[in-house]
Amino acid sequence: MSEQDSALPPPPATFEFLVGSLRFQAEVAMGLFKMSEEDQPDVEMARHLIDLLGVLEEKTRGNLTLDEQRLLENSLTELRFRYVQAAGEASKSRIITP
Repeated sequence: MSEQDSALPPPPATFEFLVGSLRFQAEVAMGLFKMSEEDQPDVEMARHLIDLLGVLEEKTRGNLTLDEQRLLENSLTELRFRYVQAAGEASKSRIITP
């Protein structure tokens, strides 16, 4: 049996999976999850991913179920709050002290 035969199939392509994927990528970019010891926060990428979720919210307004709308709104609210914290931490680490 090859590695391809034992690989798990991809998850279903759902709205929830899309939002969760973008959210997780933003959280990784903010340094909330480290994939390796060398990973450093990338607040610019986090901001981009949060902005993508914002575009998704804008373009799907009025076309989502209540659960989908809440998932997207709650994800954006939490990510924006965490982004402010991560950006603040990043700016502190760039301050050079004499």
